[in-house]
Amino acid sequence: MKNILILALLLFANLAYSQQQVIKLYPGKAPGSENWNWKEAVENYNPKSPHIYNVVEPSLTVFKPSGTQKSETAVIVAPGGGFQMLAFEKEGTAVAKWLAEKGVTVFVLKYRVNRTKGTQPGEELSKLLSATPPGSPVAFGEVVEFAMNDGLEAVKYVREHAADYGIDPGKIGFMGFSAGGTVTMSVAMTSKGVNQPNFIAPIYTYLTAAIGNQVPKEKMPAFLAAASNDGLGLAPHTIEIYSKWLAAGQEVELHMYEKGDHGFGMSKQGLPADTWIDRFGDWLHARGLLTPAK
Repeated sequence: MKNILILALLLFANLAYSQQQVIKLYPGKAPGSENWNWKEAVENYNPKSPHIYNVVEPSLTVFKPSGTQKSETAVIVAPGGGFQMLAFEKEGTAVAKWLAEKGVTVFVLKYRVNRTKGTQPGEELSKLLSATPPGSPVAFGEVVEFAMNDGLEAVKYVREHAADYGIDPGKIGFMGFSAGGTVTMSVAMTSKGVNQPNFIAPIYTYLTAAIGNQVPKEKMPAFLAAASNDGLGLAPHTIEIYSKWLAAGQEVELHMYEKGDHGFGMSKQGLPADTWIDRFGDWLHARGLLTPAK
């Protein structure tokens, strides 16, 4: 019965994204994980937000502008999930649809995550977190570097194919949630040239696991959002990013909500944190990133 349910969820996911272009990030197997032979699957403990796990083949799902206006802006979106799974709808496709309605071309990044040996990635992640002493960094392993490389490759792809999508190669952003925020910060602090984003939006980020510690010298405005009552205690991580960007003379905007907990994404809780995406839209508009292309 469980196998039938998993198959049905996979079919549902394929149907949901069948209208979107899906791009493989690498021509063959992803570098560093050539021996991974497990199968991607979907966990649906929360029917409103299915999670993808055992990602072996990194990809980009493209959402082209669907509204009446079209900008020349692109945003790569990295969902969270503790490097064990991806909250692909709540922190991925739902964000993409909102931005696409505003004229943005969006690429939802499916990056590599740690293997789930059973069928409950959430439980395996919870065991890892509970086994980590308070205040100690979580040992996610080499997958953080793999995920960062997937992010770097994503920026490179979008920039090299900007003309194909009507994108300005100087208006490519990278945003991510939780572990996806870790990927965002790793990309921001290690990228150069063709794979460097022009702006970033790390949301309730786990900064400790990020690779790199240097604020880029190139202009890279940042939009930040989190909740003071973040259940994983990550509010200070967002404050640290804000402080680093401010000290380096980078442009940065911070929205720290009193309540919202961790992982609010595009869910609605009847709280001010629900409007973070509107504030992100305001920020993009103020920067001229939602201006219709001429």
